[in-house]
Amino acid sequence: MARRWTPMLTLPPLLLLGGCNMVVLDPAGDIARQQGGLVMISTGLMLLIVLPVMALIALFAWRYRAQNRDATYTPDWDHSTQLELVIWAAPLMIIICLGALTWVGTHLLDPYRPLNRIAHGQQVPANTRPLEVQVVALDWKWLFIYPEQGIATVNEFAAPMGRPVHFSISSSSVMNSFYIPALAGQIYAMPGMETTLHAVFNNPGTFDGFSANYSGAGFSSMRFKAKSLTDAQFAQWVDAAKAGNGKLDRAAYLKLEQPSEKVPVQRFASVDADLFDAVVNLCVEPGKMCMRDMMSIDAKGGLGMAGIHNVQKLSYDKFAARGTMPGSGAGTMAATGTPSLDRKMVAALCAPKTPHKVGIAAAAPVDLRPLTGAGLTPPGRAATPLSVAWANANSDTPARPKS
Repeated sequence: MARRWTPMLTLPPLLLLGGCNMVVLDPAGDIARQQGGLVMISTGLMLLIVLPVMALIALFAWRYRAQNRDATYTPDWDHSTQLELVIWAAPLMIIICLGALTWVGTHLLDPYRPLNRIAHGQQVPANTRPLEVQVVALDWKWLFIYPEQGIATVNEFAAPMGRPVHFSISSSSVMNSFYIPALAGQIYAMPGMETTLHAVFNNPGTFDGFSANYSGAGFSSMRFKAKSLTDAQFAQWVDAAKAGNGKLDRAAYLKLEQPSEKVPVQRFASVDADLFDAVVNLCVEPGKMCMRDMMSIDAKGGLGMAGIHNVQKLSYDKFAARGTMPGSGAGTMAATGTPSLDRKMVAALCAPKTPHKVGIAAAAPVDLRPLTGAGLTPPGRAATPLSVAWANANSDTPARPKS
C-alpha cells in the first residue's frame, strides 16, 4: 500500500517546481547573466561550510547518542589546536574568496560603467553607439523616451539585440526601482536625480519589467513589457510609433503624470527634446525655476535682498506627490496656459540660457556714487571716511572726501 502512494506523495513538490521562473539564472542579457553567475558562485562557496556543518551535526548526534556505550567520553576535553585551525581557516578562506569576488564584480558590473562586451568572448563592435533611453517612473506607470528616434512610450520598452542600451533614469514623485530581471539588476529612480544603467539584450523575446520598490497604492500594477527585437523588428516598432498622432510636450506630460493605475500601452509620435531634463530638474511647469538654476544661484551667494520675494514655500515639491495637490491638474494648465495660482514654487528668472546651464549674465560695473543708500553720503553732507571706503570698494573710480 505504501509503495502505491509513493508517486502521489512526490507529485505536489514537482508541481511546485514547475511554477518556478528561472529568469534570474537564465536571463536574456549579458549583464544579468554575469550577475546570475555571481549568485551561483557565492552560493557554492557558502555551501562549502553549510554542507559539512549539517553533515557533522547528524554524525555527532548519532555517534554520541546516549545508547552508544562505545563512544569516547571525555568530560575534561576543552582544546584541540588541529580542530580550531580547521574551524577558523576554512571560513576565513571563504570570506577572502567572497570578498575578492564582490570587489571584482562590483567594479566590472557597475551600472554606471559603459559596456565593453555584449556577450562572453564578444566585445562591443567598434563605433557602436549605445541606444539612449530616458526612463521616468510615474505614479503608477513607466515612461520611456527615445531621444535619438524622437518617440516616447508608456509601459512598453523595446531594444535591438546586440546593441548596448544606456538608460538615464529619474522619477516624478517618490523613489521607485527600475528592474528588468532578464536584462540587468535593479537601480533606483529618484526625483530630482538621474541614475544610470548600461545593459544589452542577447536573446529575443518579451520579458517583464516592474518596480521593485513599494511606491503607493498602484505599485502592484506598475509593470511593463520589455521587448528584445532584431534590428529590422526594432525599426518597424519605431516606425509604428512615429505613425501615431500623439505628441508628448510639457502639457501632455503634466496630464500623464497624474496618478493612475493599470495604464495600457501608449505611444507618442514626437516628444519635447528638453522634457527629460526638465523632469530631472523639477521644472516642467511653465515659469518654474529649474533646480540647476537654483543651485547655480546658491553657488554664487544667492540673490540677496533683491530676490527675497522669489523664494516662496516649496510645498509642491516637499510635502506632496507631484501633480496631486488641489488645482495642480493638467486641466487647469490646459485651460489657462499657466499653472494654478494656489501652487507655490520658485519662479524662474529672466536669464540667458546655455546648454545644461543657466547663469546670471555678468553686468558692467555700475558707479554707485550718485546713488543714496546704506553707506553712501546723503546729498549736502560731507563724506565720512566710512562712506568713502564703502564707495571705493564698490566702484572702479576711487572717491575722495570733500575738503
